[in-house]
Amino acid sequence: MRILCTNDDGIHAPGLKALEAIARQLSDDVIVVAPETDQSGVSHSLSLNDPLRLREISERHFAVKGTPTDCVIMAMRSILADRKPDLILSGVNRGQNVAEDVSYSGTIAAAIEGTMLGVRSIALSQAYGPGGRNKVKFHTAEHHGPGIVRKLLEMEWPRHSLVNVNFPDCEPDEVVATVATNQGLRDQAFLKIDEREDGRGNPYYWIAFAKTDFTPGHGTDLWAIRSNRISITPLKLDYTDEPTLTQFAQVFR
Repeated sequence: MRILCTNDDGIHAPGLKALEAIARQLSDDVIVVAPETDQSGVSHSLSLNDPLRLREISERHFAVKGTPTDCVIMAMRSILADRKPDLILSGVNRGQNVAEDVSYSGTIAAAIEGTMLGVRSIALSQAYGPGGRNKVKFHTAEHHGPGIVRKLLEMEWPRHSLVNVNFPDCEPDEVVATVATNQGLRDQAFLKIDEREDGRGNPYYWIAFAKTDFTPGHGTDLWAIRSNRISITPLKLDYTDEPTLTQFAQVFR
């Protein structure tokens, strides 16, 4: 089995090393193609107005000056054109990718692109908490990841679907369970603009996230990682809202 590993945190991200370790427990045929720099939050963007630059870091490790989507396309149409991967793993992201994160995440976008190109794809993310982004428990994802991926590969899922896996911010032996979940929804009141001034008194702005009291819905990805459960969420390429489509069809015909 040939496995392509990618991410959105960049070629030197510690989560990518954890992902490669997961992949190597499943196969000896592992290739890494990841962005040259951090591409967090770029979603499913393509580099259409800039050329892609490819750099071989070491044997079977390539950096692309572009987005996670660019990396998957470069791998599929160039680096691995002779023999395409059987599986694409994207991650392990530094931080959770749940609820609305799905719309922003480059990690998930890489898995979406892989799915569009006909390869089974799984996005993996490791939540972190008060310890901050420099104390992420990637060893939890590395410990549980191989078993989860093996189980997923034993299953059949629709051709136009992908899987979003999120590991909770806890030690491996503190994981309560692995559960199938819905994509959650947050209260968007937590999103804010942080206004500051530079040394010359000119304003600049950061998109920021306020702390709010929020109770996630039971059975959602948000609920799972908050309760030390690994969240497994199937996602699909077809965004159509079927119930509303039925309603619209009564009017627009």
